[in-house]
Amino acid sequence: MRKLLLSLMATVAMSAAADEGMWTLYNLPQAAFEQMKAEGFKMTIDQLYSGESPLKDACVNFSGYCSGVVVSPDGLVFTNHHCGFESIRSHSTVEHDYMKNGFFAKTQADELPNEGMFVTFMVEQRDITPMLDSLGMQKMDDYMRALLVDSVETALSRQVKAKDSTLTVEVLPFFERNRYYMTTYRTFNDLRLVFAPTSSMGKFGGDTDNWMWPRQTCDFSVFRIYCDPKTGGPANYSKDNVPYHPKRWAKVSTEGYVPGDYAMTVGYPGSTSRYLSSYGIEERRNAMNEPIYKARDVKLKTWRKHMDADQAVRIKYDSRYATTANYWKNFQGMNRCIDSIGLIQQKRQFEAEVKQWCDTTTLNIEKPDFALMKHLYAAEFSDYKALCTINDAMRTTGLLADRSTRVFRKSLIKNPKDKEAKQYVVFDKEEADAWDEATDKETFATMLDYVRQNVDTAYLPEYYKTIDKRFMGNSAYYVDYLYKNSILMENGKKIYVNRRKTEQDLGVLYGIQLRSKFGEIRDRMSDVADSIATQERLLTDCIIRMQQEKPHYSDANFTMRLSYGQVGSYEISGHDSGYYTDAESIVEKMKQGDRIREYKAEPELQQLMASGDFGQYRDKTTGKMHLCFLTNNDITGGNSGSPVFNGKGELIGLAFDGNWESLASDIFFDTKLSRCINVDIRFVLYLIDKWGHADRLMKEILN
Repeated sequence: MRKLLLSLMATVAMSAAADEGMWTLYNLPQAAFEQMKAEGFKMTIDQLYSGESPLKDACVNFSGYCSGVVVSPDGLVFTNHHCGFESIRSHSTVEHDYMKNGFFAKTQADELPNEGMFVTFMVEQRDITPMLDSLGMQKMDDYMRALLVDSVETALSRQVKAKDSTLTVEVLPFFERNRYYMTTYRTFNDLRLVFAPTSSMGKFGGDTDNWMWPRQTCDFSVFRIYCDPKTGGPANYSKDNVPYHPKRWAKVSTEGYVPGDYAMTVGYPGSTSRYLSSYGIEERRNAMNEPIYKARDVKLKTWRKHMDADQAVRIKYDSRYATTANYWKNFQGMNRCIDSIGLIQQKRQFEAEVKQWCDTTTLNIEKPDFALMKHLYAAEFSDYKALCTINDAMRTTGLLADRSTRVFRKSLIKNPKDKEAKQYVVFDKEEADAWDEATDKETFATMLDYVRQNVDTAYLPEYYKTIDKRFMGNSAYYVDYLYKNSILMENGKKIYVNRRKTEQDLGVLYGIQLRSKFGEIRDRMSDVADSIATQERLLTDCIIRMQQEKPHYSDANFTMRLSYGQVGSYEISGHDSGYYTDAESIVEKMKQGDRIREYKAEPELQQLMASGDFGQYRDKTTGKMHLCFLTNNDITGGNSGSPVFNGKGELIGLAFDGNWESLASDIFFDTKLSRCINVDIRFVLYLIDKWGHADRLMKEILN
C-alpha cells in the first residue's frame, strides 16, 4: 500500500510504506499479497481466507468491541485482559476479587458464564455494489441510499437464514459509501471465563504506561466457546452446552522472532478516518477530541477519589474507569500528533493537488466542492462541539442518569398491540448494586457544573432552569433531591412510561430534557452533516481515481481486516526504542510500586518475574524472557486481542496497544513512528503455567 498522502511524504522509503493498510481478506489486492510474500508470508490465499479451514476461521470478533483468536480444538479463545475485564469485574466481590487475585477454572464445570458476551466468526464477504447500482443507487440521495441498503440487507438476511438459521448478514459501506460489502457471520452466545491473570499483571502500568513504550503488560484473558450438544452450533447459555470444536484453531508458537520477521494481525479494527478532509480533521481536533478529554479529566478525578477510599467502590468502577481513561489519553495524544506533524496543513496541500486533478481530468465524475466543504464544517462547528461536551460529560454519571435514559428510550416505543410488554420498565437491586450512590451523586453534580461552565447558555437543557429556580443554582442539592425522591431509584416496581405522573418526575424529566436538547442540536446539524458526508464521499472517490495505479484499503468499520508488517523498533529522539521488553525491566518497575500505584504487584509475582527460571519461555536469540514486542502493523481500537501471526500463520502474540507517537494514526499512518505493541505469547504461557499452574490448559493449548 502507498500512503494516501504519498506526494507529501516523499522522504519515506517505498518499502516502509508497504506496511500501512487494513485490508479486507476476500479481495486482498495482488500487490499487497506479493508484498506480504516478499516480507516472509508463507501461506497461500486459500490457506488464509477461502480454503477448507482457512486461518481467518480461527479469528473472532470478541463481544462487539475487541478481537480474539481460537487456540485449541475445544474452543479456547485468547483475547486481551482489558477486553475480558468486564467479565472479570462482574464476577468479582470483595471476598472473591478476581481482578486483584486473578481467576482460573480448575475444571470446565468451574468456567463462568457471561450474559451478553459472545464471539462472532466471519463466514464470508463480498462486494454487492453492482447489485445496488442495478437498483438505481447512483441516482439516489443519501437518505434514499440508506433505505435501499437497509431493505437489501433485510432481503439478503432472509435468504441466508432460510439456508442456515445460525447465520446473520450485515451490509456496510466502504470507501466512504462508494462501495458496499455484504458480510455473513455466525455468532456463539455462550462464552465462559476460563483464566485471567491478576490486574497487577493484566493491567501492569495502568494509566501511567497506557499508549507508551516500553511496556511490560501481560494483557490477556482466556474464554471458552460453548455450543449446542446436539448440533455443535450456536446456542444460548445452558448447563447442558458443551465446548465448541472448531474446524480451525491457531497453533501457538514458542519459537520467537527477530527484527525483520514477518508479523500479521487479523482482527476487527473499529474506526479510522484516513480519507478525512483537512476540515474534518480540524473539527475532530477542536470540536470532539479536546472537549471530550477535558470533560473526562474531571470525571476521572472524581471517580479516582472514591475508588481510592473504598475497595468495594474500586471493584464497581474499575472497568468504567479504565474504559473512560483509555480514550481520555488517546484524544490528548492524537491532538499532540496532529499539531507536531502539521497534519491539517499537510492535508490542505494534498487537497490542492486533488483539486487540480479534478479540474483537469477528462473522467465524467462528480467532484467535491472544497469551498462548500469548508463552509459546511464551519456551519456545524459550534453545535458539534456543544454536543460532544454535553454528551461525554453526562454519560456514565451514575445509576439515576442511566435509568433516566432507559426510561426515555422505552417511551419512544409505542406499540398499541403490545402495551403491557412495551409500556413499563422494572429496575432491580442487583443492577443498583453495580453503582455507588456517593460516587454517583458527586460525579453527577460535578459534571452538571462542568457543562454549565463550558457550553453556551443556549445549549443548556431545561433542567438547568429547575436547578436555578428550585435549588438555588446548586447542582448538588438537585442531585440529592433526585436520589431521595425520584421513582427511578425504586427497585422492583413497574414504572409506566408515557404517563403524566411519570413524566413529571424530576429524574425522568432529566432524561427527557437532556435527550430533547440532543435532538434539537442534531436536527439543526442534520442537513449540514448529510451534505458534509456527500462531499467527503466525493473526495474519497477522487483520491482513489487519482491514484488508481495503487492499491487502496477502506477505512476501518469493525469488519475483519488484515495488516502485515515486521517485528522491529523505531527511532525516537535520536534513540532506538528496542523491539522487546524483558523480565528485568518489569522487576525494575515493580520496585517503584510504593511510589507508582500501577507498578505495584503481589510479592509472589515479583518473585516469579525475578526468579530467572524461564525455561522454554526464554528467547533463543537474546537469552531473555520477552514480555512485549513491537511491530509496525496497522491497528486501531477494536484490534485489541488481535492475534499476531508469524509467516507460517502461527500465533506469536496478541496486539493490545499503540505507541504515543502513533495516536494520530486513525487519521494519518506515520510509517516511521506508528507501532503496534503486543504481548508475547510466551509471556502469556509463562503466567498460565508458572503462576496459574493450569496444567490442563497448557496441555490443551500446546498439544
